[in-house]
Amino acid sequence: MTAPRQPLLHDALTVLRAPLQAWSAHDGTMGASPIHGVYLADVRLVRALTLTIGGISPEHIATATASADRARLQYLLRDLDDASADPGVRLTVDRVTTGEGITDTLRIINRRPVALVARLAIELTADASLMEAVKQGTARSPDLPVTVDSDGAHWSGESVDALVRASGLTVSARGDTVRLDADISVPAGSQTEVSWRLAAVDRIAAVRAAAGPVPWHVPAVASGDHRVSRWVAQSLTDLDALRMTTVDEPDLQFLAAGAPWFFTLFGRDSLWAARFLLPLGTGLAASTLRVLAGLQGESLVDDTAEEPGKIMHELRRQTLVIDGDTSLPPLYYGTVDATALWVCLLHDAWRWGLDADEVRALLPALRRALAWMRDHGDADGDGLLEYVDRSGHGLANQGWKDSGDSVQWRDGTLAEGPIALCEVQAYAYEAATHAADLLDHFGEPGASEWRDWAATLRRRFHEEFWITDPALTGELGPYPAIALDAGKRRVDTVTSNIGHLLGTGLLDAEQSALIARRLAHPTMSSGYGLRTMASNSGGYWPLSYHGGAVWTHDTTIAILGLRRSGHDEQAATLILGLLAAAEGFGYRMPELHSGDSASDSAAVVPYPAACRPQAWSAASAVAVLQAILGLEPTVDGVSTHPLASAGEVTVDGIMRGNERVRVSTRD
Repeated sequence: MTAPRQPLLHDALTVLRAPLQAWSAHDGTMGASPIHGVYLADVRLVRALTLTIGGISPEHIATATASADRARLQYLLRDLDDASADPGVRLTVDRVTTGEGITDTLRIINRRPVALVARLAIELTADASLMEAVKQGTARSPDLPVTVDSDGAHWSGESVDALVRASGLTVSARGDTVRLDADISVPAGSQTEVSWRLAAVDRIAAVRAAAGPVPWHVPAVASGDHRVSRWVAQSLTDLDALRMTTVDEPDLQFLAAGAPWFFTLFGRDSLWAARFLLPLGTGLAASTLRVLAGLQGESLVDDTAEEPGKIMHELRRQTLVIDGDTSLPPLYYGTVDATALWVCLLHDAWRWGLDADEVRALLPALRRALAWMRDHGDADGDGLLEYVDRSGHGLANQGWKDSGDSVQWRDGTLAEGPIALCEVQAYAYEAATHAADLLDHFGEPGASEWRDWAATLRRRFHEEFWITDPALTGELGPYPAIALDAGKRRVDTVTSNIGHLLGTGLLDAEQSALIARRLAHPTMSSGYGLRTMASNSGGYWPLSYHGGAVWTHDTTIAILGLRRSGHDEQAATLILGLLAAAEGFGYRMPELHSGDSASDSAAVVPYPAACRPQAWSAASAVAVLQAILGLEPTVDGVSTHPLASAGEVTVDGIMRGNERVRVSTRD
């Protein structure tokens, strides 16, 4: 018997408006792949969909997605046509999602001079499988009878109620199958339209669809390199569809982490995505900061990893059972970096122009976050931040690389925790120094205390993290360890984590130059972005989630740091890699992709189970645009910047080959 497998996602059609999403083949049908179906939050409501006209499946010829929440599917109906070469009978299906449902509108268009009559039949297979079971490949068809009354077809499961209605079609059910059918008449030279809609209600929802307009400006980007403008345009429509709020705070928008697995609030992901979007305005940052501050930890609770002042990791509608050893409570705090990142976002939002009163209202949460870094983040008092799971059922790794094998030695063996990650020290240093700037600006006490704390952390980092052994460093020179393990030993693998140190103030100019040179080296730069692990490491594999694959947001963080530290050439190398990847993915960048070298593969290779769209991957387009343009806020905030207005933004440069590769606008 074949072991359960995680579904592949790379070749599926996705139409979404969080928290609802529909996954299908590109012809719109569902059921051929384990991921296929219609989902609300973490529950699949439909697992199969078929369509026949005259007992025959229509012939699919095209699919177009004008935005993330809609698709137009085009078919030929040659069994209703004449014998001429030019098709004269077509079917168009417009699929539209909202946060509460999905609608398919079907139009049969007849060019022929005779009327047509055919039996149109749609079958939906009802479901109530949990998303995690789908992800693990263990979803089983539930015994789920469907009832039909004057309102339509009903079924319920996992506290979600589903209702299917139709216009121009008869609704019936048998077992778990909903059938929508009718004899359709299409007049000569005319068309006929029918439709169906599935609406769903989650009775225990923790999150919901965001109402109203996007909380950012949408610029028109004109670029000589079309990849820039197309990536930004696609990303902004994807981000629109990922907007959510919590049920308790319906006015505070944030970005869901990604489809399909992470349609909810994630502290780290939502913070980075909001940070990347700051050049388009501070609205999303403000609401993300406030919703996370409202969930800030108050007590010591090992089971949920809650600690006073700590920013949460993820919010779910119910306990998430990952495997026999790992289960996460609905509100889970198992993250070592989100708290410092919350402080960094508050500071950056202030610099980009967030209203002073909004910043002032969040200063108490800022103080609690700083206290967490000192009192709980540095659990052993050694001046560095580390993590360990005390619940016995939480995440073993609690940085952004949170898979079980993400922190390993150069020979591939796993490091033992508690783990002190290098990038977490950089986030904490940046948070403490920038918090001091905020406290000074707003006339609050304590700034000197946090500058002293940050200075101690910086000193400790340079004492403990740098690897200088020539046998390990080679010609590229010293580099920081990815982490210190439980014995405070330097874990020696070269990883992308070091890119997160740039531009934070933790490094001096010489150290930044060492890291910049290493990031642009072929062992790290694949030609499609930055590998998570150097290709000469024992544990490297191009399709390893955190051990060799390329993550868009990870590369983007390095790009921003390279620009801020003056390493424009290396930044350009990574930008060009991401643009090549974006083109290969149709400008909807996935969560991650393979670390295969561009010199070995003429096309970017997908990581087939990657989320797509993913919030921080999509938001990276704006951050990369910021890096290309060389934009940074001023201390007094930026309120008239072209990216934060309705005006057109012109990008001068970036193409490779015969074209210019100018990235710097410093002159």
